[in-house]
Amino acid sequence: MPVASVFRSAPSCASARPLLPETCVLAVAAVLIVLGAAGPVPPLAVVALAGAAASTLAGVRLSRLTLGPDPAAGPPAGRLARRRAARPRRAAALLHAAVVTAGLTAAVLPLASAGYRPAAAAAGLAGTGALLGGGLFSLHRSRRSVRGRLHRLLDQAAPGVCLVLTAWLLLPYAGVPAPVRLAVAVALGLLAVDALAVLTGAGRDGGTARCRGGSALTLFALVLLAGLPAGPAGGRVALLAVPPLVVGVLLVAAGVRQVAQPAPARRTALAWPRAVLPPVAVALAAVHQLQAGLLPDRTAVLLALAVVPPLVVRQLVDTAAATSSDESAAAPDPMSAKAPAPADPGGSAGRAGLLRALAARPEPACGALLVVDLHLTELPGRLVRDDVAAEAVRRARAVAADDGEVFDLTGTGLAVVSGSGAVLAYALGTRLLTALSRPYEVAGAVLRSRPSIGLTELGSGQPEDLFRQADLARRRAAQLGRDRVEWYDAYLEEQLVRRLDLERELPGAVARGELDLVYQPVLSLADRAPVGTEALLRWRNPVLGTVFPTELLPVAEDLDIVGELGTWVLDRACRQLADWTVGGRRMWMAVNVTTRELTSPDFVPRTAAVLEAYGVGPDQLVVEVAEPKVAAELPTVVARLAGLRSMGIRTALDDFRAEHASLAQLRRLPIDLLKVGPEVATAGADPHRPLLDVVVTVAERLGLEVVAEELESAHQVEGAHRAGCRYGQGFELARPATAERVEAYFEEFPSTSR
Repeated sequence: MPVASVFRSAPSCASARPLLPETCVLAVAAVLIVLGAAGPVPPLAVVALAGAAASTLAGVRLSRLTLGPDPAAGPPAGRLARRRAARPRRAAALLHAAVVTAGLTAAVLPLASAGYRPAAAAAGLAGTGALLGGGLFSLHRSRRSVRGRLHRLLDQAAPGVCLVLTAWLLLPYAGVPAPVRLAVAVALGLLAVDALAVLTGAGRDGGTARCRGGSALTLFALVLLAGLPAGPAGGRVALLAVPPLVVGVLLVAAGVRQVAQPAPARRTALAWPRAVLPPVAVALAAVHQLQAGLLPDRTAVLLALAVVPPLVVRQLVDTAAATSSDESAAAPDPMSAKAPAPADPGGSAGRAGLLRALAARPEPACGALLVVDLHLTELPGRLVRDDVAAEAVRRARAVAADDGEVFDLTGTGLAVVSGSGAVLAYALGTRLLTALSRPYEVAGAVLRSRPSIGLTELGSGQPEDLFRQADLARRRAAQLGRDRVEWYDAYLEEQLVRRLDLERELPGAVARGELDLVYQPVLSLADRAPVGTEALLRWRNPVLGTVFPTELLPVAEDLDIVGELGTWVLDRACRQLADWTVGGRRMWMAVNVTTRELTSPDFVPRTAAVLEAYGVGPDQLVVEVAEPKVAAELPTVVARLAGLRSMGIRTALDDFRAEHASLAQLRRLPIDLLKVGPEVATAGADPHRPLLDVVVTVAERLGLEVVAEELESAHQVEGAHRAGCRYGQGFELARPATAERVEAYFEEFPSTSR
């Protein structure tokens, strides 16, 4: 694998550009190492030049992520959301300071006298280590339980001691004080075990793992520089520090850029390298020492004995956890208001039992895994929830019968492991939907559920991977409206990961200054002169790239921040319209609003306040609402549109479908403009009388102007004009552009007043 490939970010529009600067820095570092080894360039000068180049590029990459206002200082979009949005910026700022400190340390060494070089390198090592630690802590907050953290610590303790012992045996000892040698051995051992954990962990493809790996390489390089021996040997050691220093700081920057893009799939953790490599390293180091005629000293013996306690403690913790799990699975729930269900030979032991059952199935496993989320429409107390969960498990067992094994996933729903093939497993899922959707009569109340079910076929995958796949499919079913069964596939996972990225990044986008407007002119089809523009929202995220409204708005609605985005769009559009009006142009500005925005009680007075603030005439603003969305709240939509028209603001119906129901409700809507797409022009059964002619005729009777949009060919433009459309909009006429380019486009016309 090329060295530059480790700097690639997760898939996104922003990460597709070639990594030319990183490649150039790596090439320059390689040339400098060759020159330093050959003699023309002093080794410390190689360290300074290569370190400065790499830290400068990494600093530039990281500084881009720290620019802009802090999301936490923006308008309230949810405290937790603001804190999550601000975390990567704080981490980027700390890691930016760390790579700059590392670069300065490398640059100072050639300038310092030989007596002060170790102190300078040690000071740089301490400062860089503190900043890297703070950045990584801010970047990654562990959600593990206390037991999980203890397991992780014990898992790394024995390999860590082995690697410290390896470093102790291999480090030079002549003329080196024992405390210094031990400190260096501990530092190298900790860095090595951290690198091993990064390379073998489940998240080894993620941004946090790359940051940790880059930090370990950077600190390793500084440790080498801090321990430079005197004489010619010091030059060779200095050159050995260049590759980890350069790759380390670049890897830190690449990891921070990727950290907001979680890996699409967490790979299975590799346990064997941590169990095999450290003991093998100790054995080889011991053989090397024996071949040199040296016997293990007291420190080596103590380090070897220190490997035993972590192994014993880990075994005791595992035994205690297994005993506790067995007791909790056998004991009834004291909080339940009902008697516990009869014992099931399949022992319903929650997620742990599910994973054990999946692991125990023969290879290659056949069948399917179904994960169910009940999603109660009400919010009952815990006792009632427990009763509903018990009843849901009873119903699932009755439906599954001998075809599946049911597991109660406490607090989240349930899971079914079916031995049937794909088609029968899907049929089982539909039967579960029917059974679990029936009302639940518990504690004197009637509760209803809207289940969502995810399904994945059992294969040769690990139990955790199978559960993750089924759960991702379950999330997709929930996003699509629940009451459905969804299959897992790789494309589905990409969609879900993209959706999670959007949900994480969107809160605070306004405060960070990431929103932007482009404007698409609306032209008169008679003389092709501009009469107005439509403001189109764009979200420019440094990680996700440019996000369009079709992808942005559904996420904003789920996060309940549509109002915040709509307020920003209306304010920015009216401000731009005021600037154009001052320049002598009289035209309209169309702004798209969602049904949720339009039906909010304060929309009409808020719109009037914005117009008054910028001195814009009401007739210059056009409020557009999409036709497919208005039917659900038609009376409220009619009232809001009427309120806007009473103030002189024009209204438009976008995405008109020209169906029978649409034509029927058209008479009720108080609108001025009707926007139709090109599909309407070719949807008529009679080729001599396209449907667009009918729509134009109905619009004329109702006193409406028709705007043909999405016109992408001269044939479509001519057809719309011939059918009687007065205005047109689309790529064939004018593409969306920034305000400056649209203003330059207006300059081509002597008059834009209509």
